[in-house]
Amino acid sequence: MSFDRRIKIAPSILSADFADFGRECRAIEDQGCDWVHVDVMDGHFVPNLTFGPAMCKAIRPHVRTVMDVHLMIAPVDPYIEAFADAGADILTAHVEAGPHIHRTLQAIRAAGVRPGIALNPGTPAEALRPVLDMVDLVCVMTVNPGFGGQKFIASQIEKVREIRAMIGDRPIHIEIDGGVTPETAPLVAAAGADVLVAGSAVFKGGSVADPAPYGANIAAIRKAAEAAA
Repeated sequence: MSFDRRIKIAPSILSADFADFGRECRAIEDQGCDWVHVDVMDGHFVPNLTFGPAMCKAIRPHVRTVMDVHLMIAPVDPYIEAFADAGADILTAHVEAGPHIHRTLQAIRAAGVRPGIALNPGTPAEALRPVLDMVDLVCVMTVNPGFGGQKFIASQIEKVREIRAMIGDRPIHIEIDGGVTPETAPLVAAAGADVLVAGSAVFKGGSVADPAPYGANIAAIRKAAEAAA
């Protein structure tokens, strides 16, 4: 994975057909997505249950791009090895998920995976500063994590600007997760984000049997973001 700041669209398979993940992953890639975003939730750190390492391992052969695994779980450390073995390219842990985020990021890197760090809407950008040189990606939550389809929290745009200034010329992606649409994508792209996670905004109107709407939705988000970036 070479680094660049071009806009990347990372559909969240939380909005895909759960009975057909393999073909859904291939469909969104064929329709032009850049990464595949996997939302892992434990029913403890966030109020929902989704996937574990076994599901990640099952879809890995179907993902040709980047498998971007977002761990909304606590604790994180006992599961790093399993998700690394499942083929994650990026593992993102929440700064709020435990008292030892430095150690967690060390462990992710040691497992041969690129570390990301996520911040909930109530967590300030300053929380990143002590570990910024340890990460390849910063994920700014623009909804409270746990469910898809939520409304974008506009107050996070200023946080994205702060983080972009903090990063400077470091090769670190800024990812936005939550409420991304063609209307909100330009706001975060202008603030400095380059990876846009979108669930319902990508998958709406399409299916494995009729994937063209996925492509149209991806293209609309990308075009809106690129015009503002």
